[in-house]
Amino acid sequence: MPDRTRIIVIGGGIVGCSVLYSLAKLGWTDSVLIEKRNLTSGSTWHAAGNCTFFGHYPSITRLFVNSVNSYLQAESESSQSIDFHSTGSLRLATNKAELAFYHCLKPLYDQLGVSYEVVSPTTVSERFPILSTEGVLGAAHTPGDGHVDAFGATHALAKSAKLRGAEILLNHEVRNLELTRSGYWVVRTEDGDIAAEHVVVATSFWARELVQSLGLNVPVFALEHHEIVTDKVDSLQEVDFELPSIRDPYVPCNIRQEGNGLLCGIYESQPVPWATEGIPPEFAEDLLPTNISILESHMEKLVKRIPVFEQLGIKTVFNGPICYTPDGLPLLGPVNQFPGLWLATGFAIGIGTGGGSGEYLANWIVNGHPPYDLPYVHPSRFSNDLSKDDAIDMIIETYARGYSIDEI
Repeated sequence: MPDRTRIIVIGGGIVGCSVLYSLAKLGWTDSVLIEKRNLTSGSTWHAAGNCTFFGHYPSITRLFVNSVNSYLQAESESSQSIDFHSTGSLRLATNKAELAFYHCLKPLYDQLGVSYEVVSPTTVSERFPILSTEGVLGAAHTPGDGHVDAFGATHALAKSAKLRGAEILLNHEVRNLELTRSGYWVVRTEDGDIAAEHVVVATSFWARELVQSLGLNVPVFALEHHEIVTDKVDSLQEVDFELPSIRDPYVPCNIRQEGNGLLCGIYESQPVPWATEGIPPEFAEDLLPTNISILESHMEKLVKRIPVFEQLGIKTVFNGPICYTPDGLPLLGPVNQFPGLWLATGFAIGIGTGGGSGEYLANWIVNGHPPYDLPYVHPSRFSNDLSKDDAIDMIIETYARGYSIDEI
């Protein structure tokens, strides 16, 4: 373990590895990533891997687009497969306001060079034959996106960063951060200390506890989030293409094909906060007990949207913690009170935005200014005085909105 380096990234999930990779691409190879267990150990390992170009907020669309590009480039450089399924995505419009909003976004995607169109219910049926279009007025279609293997994408980023000279330390738990009088940061681990000019905290829902000793109140908390994997869908045997990913504001949920079955992530109307008093020290590659009862009303809507779902057996139900900020957007940028300290945390959509976010932050660090204007993700948007109860209430409200329109 080195005594000193230029920059330390704490956290070995998709976001931390993306930051390390992007720093290395920009020439900052005197960099070290520290992970307390193994890469993807936090929430990345159980992520669905969805990489849509249409996120909750149009303001951060570029992060979604750049994420897929980043993963594909890392795959090419490292020969580590990311298993990208270029299925395309459909975001359903269930009222006139949603449909009009989707049409208004066409210039944004044209500017980013992304294929985008608003399609009819008939086209939705053609591309997702087992879906009922009752109540569907159309959909936003991004044909160039899809989903990746989250494990593979993370390791592709990490391997590419190492090939450029960056270092990764696994099984090294960070205990504390200290800013010295000389302006250097000291990262104290159970195996020794490392000094650095810059530190990036990319530790998901652990970030709050890591920086508390500095007097920082980072409003990130975890919520329980269920994903369902079904048994084989017989009718899919008649379809000669992989189904696109669906985002449905009605349930609300996301749905995609998983092998011969379906994978569905549901946004419950009454989400359950997890570990708000502190993350259990032993928590690592773990899942939480399932709570199917809170999904019942959503499952009824899901059956209306995908009628065959009623006859399907449930293969697996995952309940894993998902990290949220009060407005659902990540904390990405400098901590104003502490020069050299950066946040890359609070990612509710880590795989979807992780690659682009790492690129965005690395450019900011290296060049001294962000590569483009994105004030919605700056950590300074939240007051250090925001109470825990208020933050959690806002997070619950944000999560429960699911795929409702947010025009930020």
